[in-house]
Amino acid sequence: MPYRQLSDLPDSVRSHLPKHAQEIFQAAFNSAEQEYAEEERAFRVA
Repeated sequence: MPYRQLSDLPDSVRSHLPKHAQEIFQAAFNSAEQEYAEEERAFRVA
């Protein structure tokens, strides 16, 4: 499931990354999930 907002990101991402890095993670995750259709793999890619 793609992350629509930064507040939807996992706590581990929100608590360890600054806002700009969270935005990059969100974009990378959403793109990878669309490409691979597998949440765990998309998380590793992001």
